[in-house]
Amino acid sequence: MTEVVAALIWDNDKFMICRRPPHKTRGLLWEFVGGKVEAGETKEQALIRECREEIDVTLSVGDVFTEVYHQYPDLYVHLTLFNATIAEGVPKMLEHADIRWITPDEIPNYDFCPADVEILAKIRDKYGVR
Repeated sequence: MTEVVAALIWDNDKFMICRRPPHKTRGLLWEFVGGKVEAGETKEQALIRECREEIDVTLSVGDVFTEVYHQYPDLYVHLTLFNATIAEGVPKMLEHADIRWITPDEIPNYDFCPADVEILAKIRDKYGVR
């Protein structure tokens, strides 16, 4: 099992999503910024490192929003999504093909990685227009 962390970053009523580069596995699908936890790292440390590497920001990591387990054809992931805020910097596309800020009601307009589907449903339930 691969430990993966990601950030749920809000800017007013919109949250950040990133589009995977076309040459990577699950290319051009949308996801939350983050990545794999490396040996010796806490989940929070991994998330801070990944966000520096991928979007050139320093995060303030909050509590866990949710966790999911997902079996892809090539790996089994345990994904922990943290509430987070940008403490320093402006997001840049160092790794991704695109970065967007969307509302919960815009989720159906984007094709996300399968592991994120359950998370997105929780975001819509909690924050979406009823």
